[in-house]
Amino acid sequence: MSQYEKKIHRWGRISGILAFIMFTAYPLLLSLYFNAWPYLDALGKGLLGVVPIFYTVGVIEAFTYGPMLGAGGSYLSFVTGNITNLKAPCAINAMKVAKVEPGTPEGEAISTLSIGISSIVTTIILFLGMLLLSTLAPILESPLLAPAFANILPALFGGLAVVFVSRNWKIAVGPMVFMLILFIVQPGLASAVSLLVPVGAVLAIVLSRILYKRGKL
Repeated sequence: MSQYEKKIHRWGRISGILAFIMFTAYPLLLSLYFNAWPYLDALGKGLLGVVPIFYTVGVIEAFTYGPMLGAGGSYLSFVTGNITNLKAPCAINAMKVAKVEPGTPEGEAISTLSIGISSIVTTIILFLGMLLLSTLAPILESPLLAPAFANILPALFGGLAVVFVSRNWKIAVGPMVFMLILFIVQPGLASAVSLLVPVGAVLAIVLSRILYKRGKL
């Protein structure tokens, strides 16, 4: 590995360990200070219901987003969170604007910078929102703006979808049709969208292989 890659992995691991310590330190310190500990039976039952799902999603996202975002972008994304809704679209759009491809040194640099800037901007907006919450709440909750907020994610991913579908519609149409039919038949699967991202990725890879073998690509 190059010196850049070694530093990325070194600082990425350090930041991940520090984030884990900070995430767990707050509830631990509160329990120590107030001498109030959760009941082990209730904690175990609660963890049994969520840990398998979160660990499965975490492993899947690492394999799905890692090649797309690069090492630096992946470390930043997994520490700051909100990968599917914010970090991945931001990195993909930045690479598109810069005309670089994912998986290349240039693409990794652009992805890391865009995700870092996105994290800073998000933190600033959240801080301002916290300070101005009482002032902005009546405006943001007004019926006039409600349709706009309800369609932010569809608009965001719709714009990205147009770009990637137009690049090679032969590959994109199969996973799109499959997911549309799946969500129409089972609307409740919308809550498990993170688990279905790798399913779409695998389907796209298989379809690409079939089309390539038949000389269609």
